[in-house]
Order: sequence, then structure tokens, then C-alpha cells
Amino acid sequence: MPRPSPTSEAPRRGRPGYDQETVLRCAIDLFNRRGYDGTSVGDLARELGLTKSAIYHHFPSKSCLLQAALSEALDALTEVIDTAVASENGARESAYERLESAVRQSVEVLVGHLSAVTLLLRVHGNSDVELDALRRRRAIDAKLADLVRAAADEGSLRADIPPELTSRLLFGMVNSLVEWYRPEGRYDAVAIADAVTRLAFEGLALRGR
Repeated sequence: MPRPSPTSEAPRRGRPGYDQETVLRCAIDLFNRRGYDGTSVGDLARELGLTKSAIYHHFPSKSCLLQAALSEALDALTEVIDTAVASENGARESAYERLESAVRQSVEVLVGHLSAVTLLLRVHGNSDVELDALRRRRAIDAKLADLVRAAADEGSLRADIPPELTSRLLFGMVNSLVEWYRPEGRYDAVAIADAVTRLAFEGLALRGR
């Protein structure tokens, strides 16, 4: 029977006594430090003090490890944006408020999943797994642009900047945190989220709002 393609593989439960989450965390760290192509399953096994076969009991391939890592970041970001979009019908919040909340929560996702998001931002589309991750990122960008457009249409956000550009700039500000944010630093997720939303939305809001 042919083996499933990398994009369709799912993490296995693993052999009792081993922690699948620890394997994934170590893999993400190595992928960020050495690059995905520069890291082998043997490297991961040596880092953890396990055999390669023990790694394969948790994840059937290296590409499956990458898929799980990227999905961690993408699933969290997608949930934030989809919640903001879904609340459009019947919600009391304006599009502006939902957009601001989406950006704030995106900061919290980045801080909470810093290593996985860092890996996501380094993806270039060199495999089916990476191409799928890029497709999901574009979908998130498009949904955020729709929120920007809705906020401009309701008259609460300046409309002289194209929504797609505003979306890219907002995510660019959020994503830049991976370059300098450290969990042990002086600023926590709430302080950073407050700063990002204030800087972004005080410039985007219409005067007199």
C-alpha cells in the first residue's frame, strides 16, 4: 500500500513514556536554529537522546513535524480572524472594534506561540506543506483586509489607504515582534498588544473619532 503524502499525514499517538509535545517543541527549535532543510530526524533524535525509531513513533516523517509546527501557528491565527469575521452578523461590535480586537489577539497568539510563528514566517514554499501554509496565510490576510474594508465603509477608519495595504502593514507590525520579543523581557503580551493597537489605530482612525 502506498504511503500517504506529507500533507495528509497526522501525528501519531506515540510510544508510552515519550512526550510528543516535547518532540515537537524540540523540532521547532532546531528548525528555527538550523533551518528545516538543515535539520534531520537524526539531529532531532540526538538532541532529545532518543532513537530515530522513537521519533517516528510520534511523527511518521520530518514533513509531518513541519506540518504540525506550522498548523500550531496557523490554527491559532485563523481562529482569531474567523471569530472576528463571524461576529459580524448580529454582533453589537463595530467592524472597527472587531478589527482592533483581531489585531490585539494576533499579538497574543504570536507571544503565546512565538517559536511556531517564527518558523511560519520563514516558510518560502519549498514543499507541499510550505505551499499549503502560504495559502493559509494569504487567506488570513484576505479576511483581515475585508475587516479593514468594512471598518472604512462604516466610516470609522480612514479609506485613503487600500485595505490590502493596511492589512499587510498591520500584520507586518505584529510579525516584526519575532525579531526582538523575548518571553523573559520587560514587556508582557498585554503591554505589547496595547502598544501595537494604540500605535496602529490612532493612525488609522478618522480624526474626531
